[in-house]
Amino acid sequence: MKELPALTVKEFLSLTLSDAPAPGGGSAAALFGALGAALAGMVANLTAGEKYAAVAEEMRSVAQKAETLCEKLTECVQKDTESFSEYMAALKLPKEPETAALHRKEAMQRGLKTAALVPLETAKTALEVLPLAKAAVKSGNKNALSDGLVAAMAARTAVLGAVLNVRINLAGIKDETFVREVAAEADETAARAIALEREILRLAEISESFAK
Repeated sequence: MKELPALTVKEFLSLTLSDAPAPGGGSAAALFGALGAALAGMVANLTAGEKYAAVAEEMRSVAQKAETLCEKLTECVQKDTESFSEYMAALKLPKEPETAALHRKEAMQRGLKTAALVPLETAKTALEVLPLAKAAVKSGNKNALSDGLVAAMAARTAVLGAVLNVRINLAGIKDETFVREVAAEADETAARAIALEREILRLAEISESFAK
């Protein structure tokens, strides 16, 4: 099978809709983030000409950063599914004899840690999209204002969706220090995303009701 980013939109949706366990919420969250980055970049690229000369340098920077983040988040679409597959492979390991059972438990724990760290990476990367969306909404082409707002909402959804995947995988991990540290980082990332999205929505009159 082709890697997820290489699928057409219809193929990706069809696979997600099927009874296949992946792609799931983690890959979808990464895709939301990539879309948010792409939209922020689009607004920046549309902010051109003499009318926007004062923000031309800023918009070039936004467009470049957006392209980089879009690529990273597209990679996360595939990485999330691969991390889930690692855990599923561990589940299929033999339970007997006792040494095999121990090896299986260790492999499962490694798989769960990977499955928690990958969406954490997604969340932290998607968080970086929000300042770009803010710049797009604040200084970008006003004809593309709604696109900048959707970029912010997509990025926030990506962060929160990824954090949910972090949390569900942490539930099965026995390493208390790892769980505590990763949970704290995930929760902080989510809180920052929520605050930034509200800040961005308040910048635009057409979206004020969403920011209450």
